Amino acid sequence: MDKWISVSIVEDLKDIREHVKRVVDEADGFICLSIYSNAEDAITEIPALQPDIVLMDINLPGMSGIDCILKIKEQCRSTQFMMFTIYEDSEQVFDSLSAGANGYLLKKTPPDQILQALKELYEGGAPMSTQIARKVVHAFQKPVGANIDSARLSAREKEVLQFLSKGYLYKEIGDKLHISTGTVRQHIHKIYEKLHVQNRTEALNKFYGSRQ
Repeated sequence: MDKWISVSIVEDLKDIREHVKRVVDEADGFICLSIYSNAEDAITEIPALQPDIVLMDINLPGMSGIDCILKIKEQCRSTQFMMFTIYEDSEQVFDSLSAGANGYLLKKTPPDQILQALKELYEGGAPMSTQIARKVVHAFQKPVGANIDSARLSAREKEVLQFLSKGYLYKEIGDKLHISTGTVRQHIHKIYEKLHVQNRTEALNKFYGSRQ
């Protein structure tokens, strides 16, 4: 490897944080620049360090890892973000990728596969755990009969859905449309009911699939 791949780790569980740091530091061609137990500290320090890769947990105390990426990605344009989490549900995957994550690994991934994924990410790939890759593929498959359900959405509901597709948070959607966060939640609840779906990923898949 011609260059050391620098990695910062954002993980609240000390045992996991120290374990991943050790895996990175002991591998040829890698160096751990910094570790953080919360998103707030990461936001303060990572832009100055400009690591090649940030390994990011989702469920952090205070701000989530997804929101952390949204806050710092514009200041770290050459940094790649790898989610490292226990969450396998489609909505977490979609939210992470929409926020700017370039890869998605489950915490049960063996150390050698973690290093392989980090190298692949650094070289321009988009590594994902097998279970996650399967969900992403499924999300792009066109659902049957979606055109009938999506036609029932109001103009405002379609606006909300469009902002969701761009990765906006509920509060940000409310600010854009000049409505309260509670009203945004009501619109999203209605969207789910009308499209007969359970989460954001299914809603976007069904709505945009019907327009292909």
